[in-house]
Amino acid sequence: MRRRWMFGAAAVVVLFGVSVLFLTERPLTVSVVQPEQDVALRIYGLGSVEARILSRVGFEVGAALTGLDADAGDRVIQGQALATLDPAVQEARVARARATVEANVAALTRAEATVGRARSMLAQREMANRRQQGLVQRDVTSIQRAEEAQRDEDVARADLAVAAADVAVIRAQGADATAALQQEEVLLARHQLAAPYDAVIVARHAEAGTVVRAGDPIFTLIAPETVWIQAYVDEERAGQLALGQPGTIRLRSQPQAEFKGIIARIGLESDRVNEERRIWLTCTDCPEPMYLGEQAEVRITTGNRNSALMVPEVAITGFDGHRGWVWLVQDGRLEQVELTFGARDDRGRIEVTGSLPDDAAIVARIPQGVTGGRRARTRTTP
Repeated sequence: MRRRWMFGAAAVVVLFGVSVLFLTERPLTVSVVQPEQDVALRIYGLGSVEARILSRVGFEVGAALTGLDADAGDRVIQGQALATLDPAVQEARVARARATVEANVAALTRAEATVGRARSMLAQREMANRRQQGLVQRDVTSIQRAEEAQRDEDVARADLAVAAADVAVIRAQGADATAALQQEEVLLARHQLAAPYDAVIVARHAEAGTVVRAGDPIFTLIAPETVWIQAYVDEERAGQLALGQPGTIRLRSQPQAEFKGIIARIGLESDRVNEERRIWLTCTDCPEPMYLGEQAEVRITTGNRNSALMVPEVAITGFDGHRGWVWLVQDGRLEQVELTFGARDDRGRIEVTGSLPDDAAIVARIPQGVTGGRRARTRTTP
């Protein structure tokens, strides 16, 4: 009995050892990456349709809206009337300012006449004074009369100076009245809202009869030729971006179509929370109309490789943006090595820039139970 028990135990140990040996030493089947030809390096970004020139236009004064001459979706040209405010109060102010200007003109005419009168009086006093001064020198008249004549001339000269000063004051008041009239006329003109440039109306924010305040938006306008795509790109990949790089654009409303774009601007400030960089692409063949705010996907072509070895990021451990560890199959066994990497693409792959050992292949998907030195069979990853 004891011998049977010992034989059974030995059989179990042998079976367990064979099983462990089979599980740990049997070759693993792993997928490996292969060099690719004509590889396009692309960066993915997600964004929306926006407009570089977008204006929310309104009146510089407040009043009741009496008319709206445009609606959302309309195309307008520069200077075209869009809306009108009730002008009654402002027209009264213009009339009052115009009356002030006319009153000033009359006052100026009167003051200038006073200057002419004072000038004539001065000429008369000067002549009388010269006559009296000549007579007193010949002892024909008294010194008192000569002094009175000199006094009369001085008074007449002072009166002329006062009259001239009055004219200057009235002219200054006239300039102020004219400026006030121009201001009121400008404000009256501001009761008409005109398109600041050739535009498409995106939205209308008020209706006739509404009392609006100065600065309240009445319409939202865009310059249609400035519509572009604003996209966000992960900072970790943004270093490959440059102005003028081509890209493809896919709109959410037309997922089956791809449109061509070019990077026109790269933001100088990244999003500090999402760690993304903003870029803007002009679209060369996008459909019309474009709808602001529509979601768009972009893929920017940052370069091309005649031949490249592209490794999935999930196959790299300890990656710091430049170096990382990968598993290799060499001489039929697995081995972990450190490599250097370069550009990325939009499929979650990174270009290998460091050299590989001869006859070695990089594992694309790391299986469970992988250990250094274990035997492996390879198959090419799709």
